[in-house]
Amino acid sequence: MPAKRKYERFAGKYFTWTIVTRDDVYWADGRSNRINVGRHSLGTKIRAEAINLLPRLDLTIAIENKLAEPEALAQISEEILPLAAGRKLYEEYVARSRITGGTRKGTQKRYRAVLDKFLPFLELKGVTDWNRVTSNLLEQYLTHLEFSEYSYNTQYLEGNTIKQIVNFLISKKRLPAESRIALKLPKPQGTNTYCWRIDEVLAILDFSKSSPELAWLHPLLMTLTYTGLRIGEAISLRWSDIRFAHDTIHLVDESTSSRRKPERERRTTKGGRDRSFPLNPELRPVLEAMSRNTDGYVFHGPLGGRLKADTVRNILIRDVLKPLANQFPTPGGEFGFKDGRLHSFRHFFCSLCANNNVPQQMVMRWLGHRDSKLVAHYYHLHDEEAQRQMQKIQLRGSGVATDSSAE
Repeated sequence: MPAKRKYERFAGKYFTWTIVTRDDVYWADGRSNRINVGRHSLGTKIRAEAINLLPRLDLTIAIENKLAEPEALAQISEEILPLAAGRKLYEEYVARSRITGGTRKGTQKRYRAVLDKFLPFLELKGVTDWNRVTSNLLEQYLTHLEFSEYSYNTQYLEGNTIKQIVNFLISKKRLPAESRIALKLPKPQGTNTYCWRIDEVLAILDFSKSSPELAWLHPLLMTLTYTGLRIGEAISLRWSDIRFAHDTIHLVDESTSSRRKPERERRTTKGGRDRSFPLNPELRPVLEAMSRNTDGYVFHGPLGGRLKADTVRNILIRDVLKPLANQFPTPGGEFGFKDGRLHSFRHFFCSLCANNNVPQQMVMRWLGHRDSKLVAHYYHLHDEEAQRQMQKIQLRGSGVATDSSAE
């Protein structure tokens, strides 16, 4: 049954408009005027946004019908915020100094990537200013991402980033309060990152160790396996972080530190906190056997240069996972060995700890989490008490009568 339409009259400076909703989207109908000016979608499902867009539509149609001069549109356009100008304002804001609340370079890069996709989408829709970024337009963009097979997590991140940008522009008085996007995005639950099994990780480690071309990669993969470090933390690991005398690895967040050599990259941890954890006895001899570069970093590429996360990821997929894929086939339509990535080592480490009864709070401290759904996920999978209780549920030999009359 088609959705019921709602009608409302709006008297503009030049025309009278009938505001009607079709499939919950607001339209402006000007066909009842002395000059039939047609129907126009306002591109939003929110009444306040629709009303806010009407004066500009009214003037634009008046100019088209020679009832107003184009200069009149230029005057109100001074209040319009072009996409490029709004982007510049936001990027300058997030790149401000750390002491005033600025974000890390990695976060800034992530925001740039969102805008690099969102703004071209707007331009294809004929939208050139932030004033016309509405809830309906954001819905269309998220649908576009889903159609393009971006993950739910990516859609959630990008949707909330766009809402955050609009809220920032409102707070700086560059957009009216009516521009706020009232679209709730449910937070993703669980994870689709593949967690390797022990035999799969052993195969990866053995394969990289046996290949002369991957000799540089093997110690890095061993470190990811036995520490659960993020790839960014691993490639920035320095020999001074490894305390062999105390069997520990100590990571220091340098985002607010002034004690740093100018030529050395400032290191930040995701949580912005220092952390220490034990050096695994199987990892220690691997690290001790490595040669040391004068730059102080532990890991380097095949030619001795500084590593980038994308380089490691691409080589892992091309030179390790693909050659081993036939050994660990993945059923059609499912995630499997070939879908594992660098972050899968972190998941594997959590699973391994849970399976070996390492206390959950200790693992969270090692990984640098105060509250971790990732860690909790694997500890729920290995909940021994739940397993014991499930063993009690039997149909035969339980000796427990059931009440067939119970609902």
